[in-house]
Amino acid sequence: MATIPSHAFRHLIVTRPWLRRIRCTSSLAFSCQDTTQTHHENYNNDDADTNKAKKSNSQAFFPKKNQVLELECESLAFKGKGVCKVADSGFVLLCDNALPGERFIGRVSRKKGSYAEVTKLKTISPHWNFVDAPCEYATYCGGCKTQNLSYQAQLRAKEQQVHELVVHVGKFSNKNPDFASIMKPIVPCDIQFHYRNKMEFSFGSQKWLPKELLHEKLEGNENYALGLHAPGYFDKILNVNKCLLQSEPANKILATVQNHWKDPELGLSPYNVHSHAGFLKHLVLRTGRDIETGFPELMVNFVTSSYKPELLKPLVERISAIPEVASIMNNVNTSIGNTSVGEEEYTLYGKPTITETLKGLTFQISANSFFQTNTHQAEVLYKLIEDCAGLRGDGSEIVLDLFCGTGTIGLTLAKMARHVYGYEVVPQAVADARRNAKLNGISNATFIEGDLNKIGENFGKDFPKPDIVISDPNRPGMHMKLIKFLLKLKAPRIVYVSCNPATCARDIDYLCHGVAEQNIKGCYKLKSLQPVDMFPHTPHIECVCQLELS
Repeated sequence: MATIPSHAFRHLIVTRPWLRRIRCTSSLAFSCQDTTQTHHENYNNDDADTNKAKKSNSQAFFPKKNQVLELECESLAFKGKGVCKVADSGFVLLCDNALPGERFIGRVSRKKGSYAEVTKLKTISPHWNFVDAPCEYATYCGGCKTQNLSYQAQLRAKEQQVHELVVHVGKFSNKNPDFASIMKPIVPCDIQFHYRNKMEFSFGSQKWLPKELLHEKLEGNENYALGLHAPGYFDKILNVNKCLLQSEPANKILATVQNHWKDPELGLSPYNVHSHAGFLKHLVLRTGRDIETGFPELMVNFVTSSYKPELLKPLVERISAIPEVASIMNNVNTSIGNTSVGEEEYTLYGKPTITETLKGLTFQISANSFFQTNTHQAEVLYKLIEDCAGLRGDGSEIVLDLFCGTGTIGLTLAKMARHVYGYEVVPQAVADARRNAKLNGISNATFIEGDLNKIGENFGKDFPKPDIVISDPNRPGMHMKLIKFLLKLKAPRIVYVSCNPATCARDIDYLCHGVAEQNIKGCYKLKSLQPVDMFPHTPHIECVCQLELS
């Protein structure tokens, strides 16, 4: 967790001596980068909790676990949590599902050293920029945390979070006259619903219920559910009949499965994570596009605990009648884990892959291959990456594509480069990248399987010195070994693509400013940082950073 400077806290006057008032400060937007998901709890007596808040010891400058307090949120932090602080002491509290301007009663659920987590018990007054959430599950799901916050307000919050992280974690001064030109305004997403091309739903034997329905007794398959994990629960499923983030054809498939899978005559059972009994584990829906017609084509992937195609046959017959369905797969995962990737894969209907086009290229997507989840916004993202790469287009430059996945970024740049060298740790992704290169007639791209977190002294001898490095790591960011390698390599330009602004800010700090404790000197200058909203209504933010050798 980032260290919080003392000047970030402002003094607040406690207006009521019987109540310790908490407020949120925008300068703490960077402070919850490593927080974990708080457990969703049900409370049976909101009025009693409110009374506890009034009786809280006004001298409790550092709240204790289970202490009940009144809070007011003024801004959002990274990962969508409200960042709160105690007056006078400046102690930080983080509250999930708290939105700017909202006043509510909260209970301290967990203390974690320099901050604590709070569970919201009861809203006193609503937040600013309120809009009605169109999704009936928005209150409970946890996937679209900000759906009832206006989209413009979401964008402002995300842009502010990146700004704070760059200043406080990346150590770039906002007083620098170049700072305003370096920090670009966030790029919005034109499509705010139905933008996801992949959704993963889980089958479960325990249906999650809101507190007002907990008195209902569910028996037999009434307790079965197909949907999303309730926040904080690995064993309870919020039943979902329609998701506004996936395509309409995908919702037709979901509705068909929901209407039939619990029929006793089919003999289907959901997997039980406690007893490890049951058949159905996951339903994964992927949306692609037929390259000839331009119409959607969908893949349905049933993840099961064993291979019993006769049990799935009635569902396969019904789903295959939906015109957009081009593929029905069965991944068999016999392990007790919760992964949707199987040890074996079978085609139950149609073809084993679907297709999608991106930046003029065609990509084949298998059941377990990685592909940008928002195809529409990926076009925008890849154009930004291309602009930052600044390839001359004369076919003279070498591109090193780190964490290349299925090769989408490198392949879109290959037409302007002499050669692209891609590195990826996932074997299936490397195989997909090679297949996609062949599919598009690209011969100047080489994809190599390797773990970039475990590079040795010989790394870099398999390719010539690159003119441009593209680095698109997963959420933990780059390992220090890789950062040291890049500082020694001294490629003229690095384009850093990140899905985690916190680790992005840390890594560009290392590349630009070095690490004094390890006697490592930085050698790059940050030229631009562009936030991109890839996933509206969620706290996720993508960033594209351009660095040039000093």
